[in-house]
Amino acid sequence: MGKGDFSKKIVDWYLVNPRDLPWRKTKDPYRIWLSEVILQQTRVAQGLPYYMEFVRNFPNVKALAAASEDNVMRTWQGLGYYSRARNLHACAKVITSKYNGKFPKTQTELLALPGIGEYTAAAIASIAFGQPEAVVDGNVFRVLSRVFGIEDDISTSAGKKAFTIKAKELLDIDQPGIFNQAVMEFGALHCTPKSPNCTDCIFSAGCFAKKRQMQNLLPVKSKKVKVRTRYFTYFIITKGNKLAMKKRNGKDIWAGLYDFYLIEGKRTQRVEKMMKEDKALIQMEPFINIEFKSESFKHILTHQHIIARFVMLSMSPGFPAKKLHDALGVKLFTAQEIAILPKPVLVSHFLTKKGILE
Repeated sequence: MGKGDFSKKIVDWYLVNPRDLPWRKTKDPYRIWLSEVILQQTRVAQGLPYYMEFVRNFPNVKALAAASEDNVMRTWQGLGYYSRARNLHACAKVITSKYNGKFPKTQTELLALPGIGEYTAAAIASIAFGQPEAVVDGNVFRVLSRVFGIEDDISTSAGKKAFTIKAKELLDIDQPGIFNQAVMEFGALHCTPKSPNCTDCIFSAGCFAKKRQMQNLLPVKSKKVKVRTRYFTYFIITKGNKLAMKKRNGKDIWAGLYDFYLIEGKRTQRVEKMMKEDKALIQMEPFINIEFKSESFKHILTHQHIIARFVMLSMSPGFPAKKLHDALGVKLFTAQEIAILPKPVLVSHFLTKKGILE
């Protein structure tokens, strides 16, 4: 199949079949960037409400840059892959300070910004600015591999390079943004991972995979995700009507979100034994009582399974808050304050279930 045939067919299909999505109705690079970041690892149905909330809270890149980290993380809460939100915030600050709130137009300049990779840079450059850059994502891998019989492994750098070359070869340089959206939309709606609609397909006559019944074999991806199991015991320390929480830092999951004092082990152990062996909690021992212990439950992330449980401890009213902070690194918050803090989903669910949050 020639370049012209593929490009014309897929663009014609897209012009008739596009989903009615807000970021399709604008050339604003901020909104296009926002949608692309949100939709990484996220289905449209899940991401759309978050997109709308971000636009309401932060209508432009300068507003996002000026927002507090807690506000940005709270708005992102529940979407997962929280590094996306941190990079989003950092990128907004750079665009505001270095470019006075105006997005650079070239892929090269866009790639220099925090959190913007080749895919996102190509999407912004082509859709917002009409630059002849080809987008390559999971949908593009699937469509091109099946239609043209590309059997390179998409989990390898060589495989990704082969697909990028093919996508650039096919790109309609007169309307690169429309072309890129067309290929991605075709993969999302028609040439789906499972049960693609091959009987009513614009490429059925020349499709490599259909002719050979290889739809389930393409694209080729050899690497398997290694899942790690972790054991979390959260200690929820209450003092009067306040709860002690801490902000997660570092490079672990949920950085920038708030949770409770945490002991992670290699397996689930008796709570009393854990408390006696933890140096920080030993300092609290005469002043705390165990009020509640939850059952263990599994919280599933893409690359991790968290076996979590919650233990509620009551602190003597006269125990100094500063000593609590110095020993455990926590601060005391009211339920109203906790409600607006960004939190991991499993923490929010537990607090709601216990009636602490509405």
